[in-house]
Parts: sequence; C-alpha cells; structure tokens
Amino acid sequence: MRFRRALVLVGLGLLVSCPLLADGWSLSGSLAAEVRWFANSPVLDGQLETVQGSGLFAPELRWRSEDRRHQITLSPFVRWDAEDDERTHFDLREGYYRYVGDEWELLFGVDRVFWGVTESRHLVDIVNQTDLVEDLDDEDKLGQPMVKVGWDRGFGRIELLALLGFRERTFPGPAGRLRPPLVVDRDRTVYESAAGEERLDLALRWSHYLGDWDLGAHAFHGTSREPRLVPAASRADPGVELVPYYDVINQVGVDLQFTRGAWLWKAEALVREGYDDTFGAVVAGFERTLYQIGGSSADLGLLLELHYDGREETEPPTIYDRDLFFGGRLALNDSQDTSILAGALVDRGDGSTVLLLEATRRLGQQFTLEFEGRSFLDVAPAGDLAALEDDDLLVLRLSWNF
Repeated sequence: MRFRRALVLVGLGLLVSCPLLADGWSLSGSLAAEVRWFANSPVLDGQLETVQGSGLFAPELRWRSEDRRHQITLSPFVRWDAEDDERTHFDLREGYYRYVGDEWELLFGVDRVFWGVTESRHLVDIVNQTDLVEDLDDEDKLGQPMVKVGWDRGFGRIELLALLGFRERTFPGPAGRLRPPLVVDRDRTVYESAAGEERLDLALRWSHYLGDWDLGAHAFHGTSREPRLVPAASRADPGVELVPYYDVINQVGVDLQFTRGAWLWKAEALVREGYDDTFGAVVAGFERTLYQIGGSSADLGLLLELHYDGREETEPPTIYDRDLFFGGRLALNDSQDTSILAGALVDRGDGSTVLLLEATRRLGQQFTLEFEGRSFLDVAPAGDLAALEDDDLLVLRLSWNF
C-alpha cells in the first residue's frame, strides 16, 4: 500500500508542478450512461433481478513538451453502480511521467501495459490486474504502479519493468451478477509472500519485427494476477464464501503474429510454475479479412482460435481449458465508424457455449452508442460456467466523448 500511495503522490506532484496553462496540454475522455438487462431471474440468493444501471467517467489529461521528450499523463476512472456496491469504484488507470530519449525511454508512475496478439484470450498479458467488475472478457485492466525502462536496439526492443506493489482483482459483490457461485471476500485476501501487496515484482520483455513476423517473449517473477479461490466459513452468516489466495509464480511466454496478405496467423503460449504443478497454456488461430464484401466498402474478418490450458482444478479457475472460438468482425468503414463483432466460445469437453455480440456506432461528432450481448447455452451442471447459466444479458451504453 505504501508503494502505491507514494507513487500516486509523486505522479500528482509532477502534474501540479507543471504550469497547467502552458502549451502542450490536452484534455479528452468520456462520460457514459450504461444499462445492463438480464433476461432471467438470478440463480443465487441476493443477486439483482433484471436491470442494472450505472455511469462512468474516464477523463484523460496529457502534456507533452515542445521537443516531445517529456510527457505527463493522468487518466482516472470512476464507475458508479446503482445495484452492486463492489462495482462502484475508482481507479487511476494511468498517472505517469515519461521521458523519451534517442534510443531509450523511462516511465515512472501508474500505467497499463498490454501484451499479446490473439482475439479471444489475452494469455500472456500479466503485468496489469483484471478489473473483473467491469466485464468477464479480461479487457479492462487496473492501473499498475511501476518503473519501466525501454531500450531500442537493432535486435529488437527490451523493456524492464519493476512493479511497485500489487493490485487485487476486483469481484462483483453479493448483489452482482456474472460472479462465482459464492461471494468473494476481498477483506480476507491471503498472500504467499510475507510482503503481501507491497511485494516488488519484476518483468522483462523482448519484442521485434522480422519481415512479416511480429515476435515477443517475456519473463515474469512475482505475485500471480490470478488468485486461487479458497472456500472458507463466512464471517457474516452461517454459509461459505471464497477467499482469494495469491501465489508467487514464475512465468515465461511468447506471442507471435505472421502477416501475409489478408491473413493474420496468431499464437500465444506460456509456462507457469508456483502452484501445485507447473503447467503450460496456448491459444492459436487466424484472422482472414474479406475486403469490400459484396462490392461495398465493408470489410469482414473471419476469426478462429483454439485454446488449451493444462492447469489442475486446485489452481486458479479458467474457462479456457480446451475451447474453440470462432466469429467475425464486420467494419462498415462508414462515416459513423460502425463495427460489429460476433462469435462463440465452445468448450470442446462438455459443449458449454458462450455467444457474444458487440457493436459500436458513432452518433454525430461527440457521442458513441455501444451494444453488447452475451448468452450462455448448454451449460454443463458441474462445468466452469455453471454459476452463469442464467446470466444472459444485454448492455446498452451511450458515451459523450470530449
């Protein structure tokens, strides 16, 4: 906790110390209203019924010096939810100072780092913690305090990250939907490391471009971003709840992308140790783009990815053990930037299926309308998705962009 507080205070001090009226400052962001509608009554006691309203505010304040070597970014995130108290939260997504030299750069503060190339699962993306109250898809990440140094060389780019303090994963509360079958009590979180959330984690990444290949490799040593969820007697009632347990792990992984014409071949793989057993995981597939379909200006991307994850049942849970993802991404390439993504994730073991649909369209110059849908089909009673069987939902979000 001291690491994060110190880093945030330093970042804010850097921000205040710069003249806010000087050239180089820009303010942007979004203010949004969101409604979730669940098609079925909840299966768990205490969960909200059908409608869940919320709002979010995500401004971005940025400054860059005239020579473009010095940068400051401040990007807070605020979510207010009418039903689930755990979904109401504040996070500093980004808050850093960055210096860019001729062949190296330094970043100090809070940042988000995205690794990986595949569509349906970001397997190697380990630096930032998942903000699970936002969505199930692992797309939303909490800000991570860090010091990052990068060097550009002829053999590629090297990045060394010192991760200053740990961020706990967020979970929906007792009233929330899209949650585990038991309530997760974050107040009882347990760490393998005696340093707890103040542990210093380290990550190293190499990336390079060779012709049609985009290559990446990484090594990570630190607290796992995925907790084991251990059943324990509830402190609030006679029932049972889940307590997060965070192991110290070692992980190495690679991500590859090969581009040839309209084809993108993608793969991510890792090996992780630190739980009961060492295991490996991989996701691989392709995207094939059909340009100007039917003589229009629209492009259609066809997606197919296979998943394998060798972890045991005693390790952090995942829905991507032996799955197949297929779908399509339609970009109309119109003046409203209309796009649609539809797909399905199928468990090749028990047949459980998640259908998803995402669509976005700009309204005028400052508004964006987003639609999301998710449905759970043929869910196995003892499968990974059993607690979500009745959580089919539609999401409508209207954003004002400034």
